[in-house]
Parts: sequence; C-alpha cells; structure tokens
Amino acid sequence: MVVTTKPPENLSSADRFMLRLLRLPLEREGTSADAQSAFQKSILISSIRCTLTYVFFPFIAPTIGFFADFSSIVGVIVSLIAIISISFSMRRFWGSRHPQRWTYTVLGGLMFCFLVYLLVRDLSGLI
Repeated sequence: MVVTTKPPENLSSADRFMLRLLRLPLEREGTSADAQSAFQKSILISSIRCTLTYVFFPFIAPTIGFFADFSSIVGVIVSLIAIISISFSMRRFWGSRHPQRWTYTVLGGLMFCFLVYLLVRDLSGLI
C-alpha cells in the first residue's frame, strides 16, 4: 500500500534539500517496509561484493586458478550493482520519511563513497 499525503509543514531545510537532491516529491510516497526491504537488499549486495573482493579473489581464486584474471571486471560489475542498490534504497528511505532516514543516509553515503573508491581502483587496474 502506497501512502501519499500533503507535504508536512515541519520539514526542515535539510530534509527539503535531501528530497530535492534525490529528486523526490515533497509528498510522502512508499512505506517504511519498502524502505527496510530496499536496505536489506543493498546490504546483501554490498556484503557479496566485499566477500568476493576480500576473501574469494585474493585467497580462494588463485588456489584453484578460477577467475584470477577476471577479478577486476567482476569487481566493477558488482560495485556498480551495489552503488545503484544503495541509491534506490536511499530514495525509498527518504520517500517513505522513515524515522531513521538520516542514519541510513550517513551509513549509505559512507558505503557509497567506499564503493566509488573501489570502483575507481578496479577500473584503474583494468586500464
């Protein structure tokens, strides 16, 4: 069920800025359950990326000779998926006016920045 209401009068200027930055309407759309579901998916994708990057490729792949030459390519693909997932979940948190939206913004923002760094590192390894 999607909830749509009139814009609340008590939105702070920081809240309004984030809504504009994420290109969301001032009206509430979505539910907290949608936001939490998106959060769980983005965390799962990020954890898969970290497991591949820090466990599988450096330790397991070389011992079995599997994916050793393709680790950067797979890293780029998984990083892009994780970045997109974090963006969607952040939009859902803000769209639903979830009470923990600022907490997730900090957490998601840090993960986003780290993934961009890893993406640049993997791309520079390919070039």
